Amino acid sequence: MRKVIITAAVVGSRPTKEMNPAVPYTPKEIADSAVESYRAGASIVHIHVRDPETGASAFKLEHFEEVKNRIRDRCPVLINLSTSGQFDKLMMTGDEIIEYRLQPVTLKPDLCSLDLGSLNFTDRVFANSPQFGRKAAETMRQYGVKPEIEVFDVGHVYQALDFIDEGVFDNPPYLQFCMGIKWGLQATPEDLMFAVNKIPDHVAWSALGVGKGQLPLITTAILLGGNVRVGFEDNIYLKKGVLAKSNAEIVDMAAGLIQKLNHDVATVDEAREILKLN
Repeated sequence: MRKVIITAAVVGSRPTKEMNPAVPYTPKEIADSAVESYRAGASIVHIHVRDPETGASAFKLEHFEEVKNRIRDRCPVLINLSTSGQFDKLMMTGDEIIEYRLQPVTLKPDLCSLDLGSLNFTDRVFANSPQFGRKAAETMRQYGVKPEIEVFDVGHVYQALDFIDEGVFDNPPYLQFCMGIKWGLQATPEDLMFAVNKIPDHVAWSALGVGKGQLPLITTAILLGGNVRVGFEDNIYLKKGVLAKSNAEIVDMAAGLIQKLNHDVATVDEAREILKLN
């Protein structure tokens, strides 16, 4: 029976309490949600931070540090901090934006996200230069942090393969297929099978599906030999028309699905071994 890692992305930059009252804003709420997700079966939690007062997207090192410390005081779950930055700050250029976005790496979490390629969202450009990818990988290696390589589109797959061939990432590289963004890879079995068929066997991978694509996409990922990501960053519903009461409720759904497909949910120690973390 294969061990399947569940990552809980407990809050991103877009979901709000107006969309779902259970969306966490404050460092305490985010940490509480992460701990609850761990107890439901997640071995990794992916962390963005918000303004505690307004809930607006934020990217402040002190918030990341508070969330990390609150989680670590209560459980051993693997912590993955975002390096996506804050969109209203992305007009900075060159070394300035790279240094800004890599602040969370200095906190030495277990993993950090590494957005490898650029993508057009419907309302803005998510810009990730090759220089950022290389510097992020170098900085994460320096701090002993595992990169979770975010792949949103076909070109990102090929860029990841080039970087893997060059030895930019330590083995095993860990890819997260982020699927269901309108102009990127879609949350379909066909697109996931295409992406997975391009990567070498030694590359560990996970997949997420945005919105209604979450359940069919993670099911396909499990069947194809991958790991899964769920949580409010990607989807605030448990099923059509039913808001999830918590991130833990969605993690519990994923854990049940893994078990129904005759696999085991990976523990923290098992996830650490699979990803060869320090």
